[in-house]
Amino acid sequence: MVTMTGADSALKKYYLGVVAEQLNTAANPLLAKIKQSTADVWGKEVRRLAQYGVNGGVGAGTEEGDLPASAGNNYEQFVTTLKNLYGTIEISDKAIRASENSAGAFVNLLNAEMEGLLRSSSFNFGRMLFGDGSGVLCKVESVSGNTVTADGVKNIIEGMVVDFIDSGSPVTGATGRRILSVDRSAKKFTVSGAALDSTLEGGESVCVQGSYNLELTGLGAIFKSTGSLYGLDRATHTWMVPYMQTQVGAISETVIQKAIDHLEETAGSRVDFIVCSWGVKRALQEYFSHYKRITDVTELAGGYKAITYNGIPIVADRFCPDGTMYLLNTADFCLHQLCDWKWLESDDGRVIRQIPGKPLYTATLVKYADLICTRPCGQAMLSGITEK
Repeated sequence: MVTMTGADSALKKYYLGVVAEQLNTAANPLLAKIKQSTADVWGKEVRRLAQYGVNGGVGAGTEEGDLPASAGNNYEQFVTTLKNLYGTIEISDKAIRASENSAGAFVNLLNAEMEGLLRSSSFNFGRMLFGDGSGVLCKVESVSGNTVTADGVKNIIEGMVVDFIDSGSPVTGATGRRILSVDRSAKKFTVSGAALDSTLEGGESVCVQGSYNLELTGLGAIFKSTGSLYGLDRATHTWMVPYMQTQVGAISETVIQKAIDHLEETAGSRVDFIVCSWGVKRALQEYFSHYKRITDVTELAGGYKAITYNGIPIVADRFCPDGTMYLLNTADFCLHQLCDWKWLESDDGRVIRQIPGKPLYTATLVKYADLICTRPCGQAMLSGITEK
């Protein structure tokens, strides 16, 4: 007979390692390329020293003159708060009792829940990598009943639970809405619950439930020319501003090589990973085909395959903004974490707990982490690329 104690033990001993490996290496090719470390974590914060410029204690002189004055490396401290990342599974008491006399049936039940958790977590963590930390999925343009027309639905998927945010605050009566269907061609989605016509006026932000301004510091936050990043003002720390070329138009080798050359010339940074939208990848493949250029294919961590440009892998990602290409030196990135994925445990060490007042049991995976790029000026973004 299957017991909750046995299920609890299975989640700890067998599922945790597999799930952590899948989320760290197979969820997203860019995430798999970025190192993860527990270093530089202090309490609830990440404090990372970042070096910029060069050591100033170098110079030429006369045979008997003074030696160059010492001038050490330049450092600034990056500070960011660890973000709280959660993934929850839920099993009904009825489902447990229906399978309690069959170990195979219960294993299938757990497998189905864990596979669902992996799909959901992979979607959301992949999305966060390209976000700006705000958690905004899209903006509301208009509403009809409980069907919302948005400025885009790239970050929306069926089953997601969302809040509508206006002026930084949740809209009363428009939180905890589950997305029932998505019309991607029309950029519309339908949510559960009562009609939203009288609640939303347009312009509101759509966010994952409870996540507003609490997500990872992704590429959307790094690739900006104004404001602050990791507690430093870009106006007084210009080396915090990446190379950004907008309104590129037709993609070409010249445009890509110009960005790569700029990074190596000005920051000594060597691009080792290129990520773009699917439309940009198609445009690039068409360009290569037109000029009879042979593109090699390489295999990345996690089993992903990618075309290459001068040996640099080019990966298309569903969450990369339309018409955009990022050229990255992934050695400058690190996902700083308090620990790897762990089950949230109760005082008695159990990971499966009954939800108070409900015939449901739940278990939650947790990770406390944030993404830091120590050399923003060593990264590049091309946008406004004509897609195919």
